[in-house]
Amino acid sequence: MEKRDLEFRGIRIEHLGMYFEELGAIPVTDKFPYIYEAENWSGYILSEEEISFTSSFKVNKVKVRFCANEVQTLDELIKNYRYKTTRIGG
Repeated sequence: MEKRDLEFRGIRIEHLGMYFEELGAIPVTDKFPYIYEAENWSGYILSEEEISFTSSFKVNKVKVRFCANEVQTLDELIKNYRYKTTRIGG
């Protein structure tokens, strides 16, 4: 089993879970670690914490794990997931 951990900042865990579902996974748990399973891969929302850049600027930091049967499947999953988490400023 191939796996890779990534960190996302400033995105609510509800949205991160929804992205797994949009990619075809089904939620398995409703508390940490949140687990989402699909046919050839699974995703985990492992932890969330708040980090401070200044006394008034705080964001969340979420650790997410991606697992797949093959490297190619893992790479494709992460590519598609990152596309959903892309934020473009204006």
